[in-house]
Amino acid sequence: MNRARDIRHQLEGLLERVGIELASNPNDLDAIKKAITAGFFPNSARLHKFGSYQTVKHPQNVYIHLSSSLVQMLPIWVVYHELVFTTKNYLRQVTDLKPKWLVEIAPHYYHVEVKD
Repeated sequence: MNRARDIRHQLEGLLERVGIELASNPNDLDAIKKAITAGFFPNSARLHKFGSYQTVKHPQNVYIHLSSSLVQMLPIWVVYHELVFTTKNYLRQVTDLKPKWLVEIAPHYYHVEVKD
């Protein structure tokens, strides 16, 4: 927690230095999830079949780690921090995302395919 507090203090100082007003709304979960997606956009996966996910950029079958609160929910799109290889490939530190965020945040990395 001390490290998180130090980072927050540094960010507050940077915002003040460049004249940006600090605005925060802890109830705006989409803003928090979008910020996480911005940091980990290469680590996204889409629900595949039978509860498995397929990573987007380098396709491989993976599963949400059993310790995750999302393991029962199975959101369609997720972004993850860590990929753990054991008897199965597991995603850890997972949150759901909206797929349009990937194109907004990283158009150089993702693109939308238009089908006729």
